[in-house]
Amino acid sequence: MTPEPTPAELIHWHQRPTLDQPVLVVALEGWVDAGLGAEGAIQALLRAAPSQLLASFPGDPLLDWRARRPTVRLLDGLVQGLSWPTIELRATHDAAGRDVLILHGPEPDFAWQPFAASIVQLAQELGVELTVGLGAFPAPAPHTRPIRLAATAPPASAELVRQVGTVPGLLEVPAGIWHVLELALGDAGIPAVGLWARVPHYVAGMAFPAASAALLDGLAQLAQLDLDTTELHAAADVAVQRVDELIAKSPEHTAMVRTLERNLDALEGNPLDLPRVPTGDELAEELERYLRQLPGTGPGESDDQDPEGPSPPL
Repeated sequence: MTPEPTPAELIHWHQRPTLDQPVLVVALEGWVDAGLGAEGAIQALLRAAPSQLLASFPGDPLLDWRARRPTVRLLDGLVQGLSWPTIELRATHDAAGRDVLILHGPEPDFAWQPFAASIVQLAQELGVELTVGLGAFPAPAPHTRPIRLAATAPPASAELVRQVGTVPGLLEVPAGIWHVLELALGDAGIPAVGLWARVPHYVAGMAFPAASAALLDGLAQLAQLDLDTTELHAAADVAVQRVDELIAKSPEHTAMVRTLERNLDALEGNPLDLPRVPTGDELAEELERYLRQLPGTGPGESDDQDPEGPSPPL
């Protein structure tokens, strides 16, 4: 049996600049990202300013190449090369020049604890002031209302959670690598918080830029960053209009959205006769159903599909 790599063996440094209390933003592909909220947010960050590659992580001890196959480039039948999925740490900055680190790439398949220890080592060496993970999950919310965020954090960062809000009650759902990182960073005394966009469940299978915009707005507020989300909000308006047009063609979908609106409005108004809202168990069930529809990412990495098949986007 091959021994697990040490944290130091997982870090391949490309350069080690001197940074001023950077914020580390984490979004690793392959786990919960309804509406591609986190992916859209990270890509917007990378487009906003030039970035430099600081470190990368070797794929062989971390990734299952049969699940995340490299891409082969062919020209007239001749192999020109392979493009391998890579986990990278890049450095960029916000509009005010504040240092921002971005950890992006596929979620590791193996060696989660050594990987988490390597991220703690990186954060300590680079003087990371705050780590923020980005994600999005399907929720019983209407697309006609602003995307709301929920937070997760280790106990030491409870104040960060209170600033954002949570999904109340007890939830037991399959964990992603972010939760391992949260706990490891918390144990090392590095503030960490996960920001999760609550994406309307009926658009979770399509790109929904409103989720990305909400995540970046939340990141900017929490970490005091100067981020321009104008482009994302414009794309969100277009996407919402498209969903409006599709829903208008179906009385059933229109009624569903109106019910979600009434439930949300009633909760915010806090009347005495609150309508029924999903319990924690029902939210967990909805999340697991969503995950089962993602190839190779269901609970226990099962390939079993929902017997009714995935629900297509509207």
